[in-house]
This record gives sequence, C-alpha cells and structure tokens, in this order.
Amino acid sequence: MSRTKEQLIIENKELHSRLVEIEEALAAIRNGEVDAIMVSGKKGDQVYSISSAETPYRTFIEEMSEGAVTLTKEGTILYCNHRFAELVQSPYNRVIGSSLKHFITPDDNPKLDSFLTQPAHGKHDVLIVSLKNTLYLRLSIHILPPYLLGDNYILIATDISDLKKKESELNEIIVKLANHINALRALRIENINDTLDVAGRKNKLEIANNKLYKEIIKLNRLIVKLKQKQKHNQYQKNAAS
Repeated sequence: MSRTKEQLIIENKELHSRLVEIEEALAAIRNGEVDAIMVSGKKGDQVYSISSAETPYRTFIEEMSEGAVTLTKEGTILYCNHRFAELVQSPYNRVIGSSLKHFITPDDNPKLDSFLTQPAHGKHDVLIVSLKNTLYLRLSIHILPPYLLGDNYILIATDISDLKKKESELNEIIVKLANHINALRALRIENINDTLDVAGRKNKLEIANNKLYKEIIKLNRLIVKLKQKQKHNQYQKNAAS
C-alpha cells in the first residue's frame, strides 16, 4: 500500500530525530563524556564499558595496596589483581580460576561457605579469615549489580596480620595483668588478716569518723543553701504582693 505525502513527512521527521540523537551520542563518546553504553538485545539490557573510561579504573585496581577479587557465588575467583596474588603467595595465573577456599584455613572455610550460601545479603559484609600461609585478611564483600556479571561478588582484601599479632600480644598482657592483680589481691587480704589489731581497728574508725565529718559539713552547707533559697523566694513573694 502506497504511503501518503503526510505519512512520508512524519516518517522523515522521525528518522531525522533519531539521526540527531545518534549523532549526539557519538559526539559524547568521542569527547569522553560517556563511560559506558547500554544496548538492548534478546538477553535484555547489557552495559558495555568504553575502553578509554575503563583504563583508569583498571590501572587503579591493579596498583592499589589491597587485594581485589571478583568471586562467583560458588567461590571461584574470576579475576584478581596482582596484590591479591601476593597476599596468598601464589602465581597470578594460578589464582584466577581457582577456589578462594583453597587459600583459606579449613577452620575458616565454614564462614565463607555460610556467606556464599545465604539467600540475601546487605550492601556489603565483612569477614575476617586466616590463610594457610598464616596471614590474616579482612574481606570486605560487595554484591555486584545484576547487570555486571550476574550474582557475583567483589572482595577487597586487606592484610591485618600485624593487627592480629598485636591483638594476640595484648590479650597475653591482659591475662598476665589479671593474674598479677589476683595475686596482689590475695596477698593484700592475707596481710590484712595477719596485721589487723587494735591499732588497725582504731585507724579504720578514724577514717570512718573523717568520712562522717565530711558528710556532716556537706549537709550543713546544703541546709544553708536551702535557707538562702527560702529567704530569696519569700523576698520575691513579698515583692510581688
């Protein structure tokens, strides 16, 4: 069926409008104003990064002092930076594709399993785990948005081995201090029981008397203040009448 002149004019305007939008989008990409583009397809909307925008972020991840890992919900490492490979003391190419649980001590693996099998999480969670190489890591775990690699996670791993060592040393000091305090308390009680005589009782009585005298002074001062306040209130009452 042939189209009318009016239909052709409307179609021409629509095509021109779409052409303007495409030219504006291309100009934005050329000028570096766009970090990524979203394309609709059979599998839904997909996001594609612009390489020029992605490069600074990738460089930052590679050079950061913490380990960075992209992890599947089964615990498989899809990506890691070189710092994480250093932390687990394993070649970079062997870390990728392996399971994170391979590097964690058996005692701490249940914590990771529990997290990965949870049906839902908050915006991020934190796990403290020990590695088989005796290092301790603080894992800050974030869920990636659905349009980025599905249900995977990103981990930021921080070496806290020095902190754990200091914590252990501090706990040892606390235990020793508690033992010393208990020993001193027992010695003090023993000395008091051995030396408590008439003079000791007299001294305790003097101390009690001094405390009572101080309390009496405080009470007298309070009475004076109350009397002054009463006189002031009476004066205000008389002035008002």
